[in-house]
Amino acid sequence: QVQLVESGGGSVQAGGSLRLSCTASGRSFSPYMMGWFRQAPGKEREFVAARSWDNISTYYSDSVKGRFTISRDNAKNTVYLQMNSLKFEDTAVYYCAVGRGSVLRIGVEYYDYWGQGTQVTVSS
Repeated sequence: QVQLVESGGGSVQAGGSLRLSCTASGRSFSPYMMGWFRQAPGKEREFVAARSWDNISTYYSDSVKGRFTISRDNAKNTVYLQMNSLKFEDTAVYYCAVGRGSVLRIGVEYYDYWGQGTQVTVSS
């Protein structure tokens, strides 16, 4: 049984920062990709960022590039998302996920395991 638990969400003013964490149990991250997605009310889940197990390959959506940073600590089975310069448009429930391959993918269909999500609210 695989379980992913996110933490670090909250409410911040525009321009502020948050750091999300996701710890997995029941399965090692190696050698699979890890990603972050988000979903706002009435909208479909969208890709945010992904990182390979070896920490070499990274990909960000255009909307967060330059503001968010994804990182991994494989010894702790943990992935992080540092979010800076937050905007109102970043408001959503954020989910971490484990992919089924090592090649980076942005589609939800390429991720097998998902956390319950953590709410991020950015006020203007």
